[in-house]
Amino acid sequence: MDMKVAPATHSAPPPPPPEGEVRYIARQPILNLHGTVHGYALLFDTASNGVIDGRSRDAARAILDDAVLIGLERLTGGMPAFLRCTSEALIEQLVTVLPPATTVLCVPESVKVSPHVIDACRDLKEAGFRLALMDFTAPVETHPLLDLVDYLKVDLARLDVAARLRLRQHHKNSRAALVAQKVETQEDYRDAVAEGFTYFQGLYFCYPELIQSAKIPPNRAFHLEILRLLQSDPMDLKKVVQAVMRDAALVLRLLRLVNSPICAIRQEVNSVETAIIILGENTFRRIANLAILRELNGNQSAEVLHTALVRARFCELAATQCKQDPSEQYLLGLLSLLPAMLRCPMEKLAPDLPLRSEIRDALLGVDISERCLLAWIEFHERNQHSGCFSISQAWGLNEQRLNQFYVDALMWDAATPRTL
Repeated sequence: MDMKVAPATHSAPPPPPPEGEVRYIARQPILNLHGTVHGYALLFDTASNGVIDGRSRDAARAILDDAVLIGLERLTGGMPAFLRCTSEALIEQLVTVLPPATTVLCVPESVKVSPHVIDACRDLKEAGFRLALMDFTAPVETHPLLDLVDYLKVDLARLDVAARLRLRQHHKNSRAALVAQKVETQEDYRDAVAEGFTYFQGLYFCYPELIQSAKIPPNRAFHLEILRLLQSDPMDLKKVVQAVMRDAALVLRLLRLVNSPICAIRQEVNSVETAIIILGENTFRRIANLAILRELNGNQSAEVLHTALVRARFCELAATQCKQDPSEQYLLGLLSLLPAMLRCPMEKLAPDLPLRSEIRDALLGVDISERCLLAWIEFHERNQHSGCFSISQAWGLNEQRLNQFYVDALMWDAATPRTL
């Protein structure tokens, strides 16, 4: 069966970890006040039998090996990458294998700031790296690295409101930007904005305040039907054209995309059917999927769209691991963030979705086999690897393969144009 989207080309995967050990790589966006991605926190951990040990010296070396082999820019689409560092990685200059212009070295509170660490950070700063302090709970105003850092990353779950207020008062004249971590809800986001934070790390954008009385608008229903038709193999050209032609705005967007430099078509395309014939089904599917997602996402953060794409691609790639249909799993991942796009609860959306009842149940959170991959990636996005391990054990999934599928999905998304 043809792939529904064009896979991104990338370098060979990193060598497998030792038997019984799994290397986890997760990506969390860091957004600015406008909801635009400023960079990504890359969370590399090493686990053995489901127990995370991401702070060991060997783990640090493994992290850097993976970062070099995979390529940070391929995981972040060229956006800045925020990486947690050990004292060894700093003192021994191991991090110099990474590109300075797009790497932010995060120094956690657990690192003992010796004179050697301070000297190493000064050298790395001169080499073009940016620095961040993270995870601190004690007063930071006397921290010996404070004058060097560009960011202060504050875990909202570790410092109470009073402590964060003191932090803001002490650093109101500092040039270091405040980054709020663990921003998981809109309430977290509003509190962080009020407290003077500039950047926000977490998945709050996936959970906007929902409008309980909302329903699927008629034109959005057309989009969902088109998404379903696009996953058919072979694609029913007549039905797809008829469905697309019912939405003038979508026709305009698709034709604009087809005639843009992205597609490099020399002759002007003026019909949906002609566009499909010239581009071929797979390329058309990719463009149409992106255009429809843009329409569905409306005024929400663009990162919702990219998170949905990563979920969709991951579920598609991993579908054979649990004997599921790849096309159906792609749609499951894609539509899992429909509530964030339409600001409507899934309970109101699911009954009208053109899907099998089992897939609708999976979207509603029912613990069935159709949902195991979506549940795995939801835990993974939050860096909750014990949850990932439990799901793998329950459904007989290979953790190493799943983690590689996730990396492949990230790189595929990074190769996707961010302006359409």
